[in-house]
Amino acid sequence: MNRYLNANFEVEAKNSSSEALARWRKLCSIVKNPKRRFRYMADLEKRSEIEKMRTKNKVMARSSPLDKHTLVRQLRTTLGEVVAVTGDGSNDAPALHEADIGLAMGIAGTEVAKESADVVILDDNFATIVNVAKWGRSVYINIQKFVQFQLTVNVVALVLNFVSACITGTAPLTSVQLLWVNLIMDTLGALALATEPPNDDLMKRLPVGRTGSFISNSMWRNIIGLSVYQLIVLAVLEMEGVRLLQLHGSDAESILDTVIFNTFVFCQVFNEISCRDIEKINVLHGTFNNWIFIGVMSFTVVIQVIMVEFLGDLASTVPLSWKLWLVSVLIGFFSIPVAAVVKCIPVSPKQPTDYRGYKALPGGPDESVN
Repeated sequence: MNRYLNANFEVEAKNSSSEALARWRKLCSIVKNPKRRFRYMADLEKRSEIEKMRTKNKVMARSSPLDKHTLVRQLRTTLGEVVAVTGDGSNDAPALHEADIGLAMGIAGTEVAKESADVVILDDNFATIVNVAKWGRSVYINIQKFVQFQLTVNVVALVLNFVSACITGTAPLTSVQLLWVNLIMDTLGALALATEPPNDDLMKRLPVGRTGSFISNSMWRNIIGLSVYQLIVLAVLEMEGVRLLQLHGSDAESILDTVIFNTFVFCQVFNEISCRDIEKINVLHGTFNNWIFIGVMSFTVVIQVIMVEFLGDLASTVPLSWKLWLVSVLIGFFSIPVAAVVKCIPVSPKQPTDYRGYKALPGGPDESVN
């Protein structure tokens, strides 16, 4: 730990005795302006000092509650940073309350600090903060996955029905079918994608700023790529499906509409698998560690089979042959390789290696403790 302090930290000491100041020199080797007092600086001077601290780590020794509150307030309001504060005493309460995320100690912390904080660390272990950050990032990423999946389904369903109604006068997806798709998209999709457990790779990602875009360029790339693929396939089936599938008889149109509906649903099933990771091609890694995801996928497929084969009057479908089932499943399955190809398309410059002067950890949080 000493090498990190020696290399990256400056120290600002205020009202320190000579013995305490000597200890700081021994620990960090660099003491800058020991008589300079942050609390007596003018507002512009404080902002300039905090701007320097933002780009290079700095320890503030013997800081008063007002100093902590001022530091947090300036970082949040003036510089637009997302600030987390840890504390256990009553004097930390103003800074804990002012911060975006306040973390108080559950054992040694006072009741005032706990009431002012957003998160209480029950075991007083700073390593728990790593788990808090990991779970927070996991929730954020899972919501992004769900939004990507939901927007893809919405775009395809809306464009398909609208364009088909304008050209042919009828929509291939009925109201009951759209209700089932909506159930897949909202309830089941949220259960499948929002319950993905966190992994250590999340801690290697750079933080998202206060003004960062929730829907990233990678998400737009995936949404557009999968939507175009599905729309092309479904449009070909709508226009040339009778000829390509060699359908004959008076119920050819009903069979074709059922194939379109079945293909659309299986496209979403495999698209949901592709949405398990926004950037990586290998979306099957860790699938069997999430039994909720497997259960949702199995339930969706079973209900789809029941709707097509046994609930024709309700869902406006007709039973399909095994060949047409195979066609629907294969078209849906190709969503995965298409998504893999789409993810290879660069959408932005290479991810920066630092964030406002802070370096990303190449090997995760374990490398920060030595």
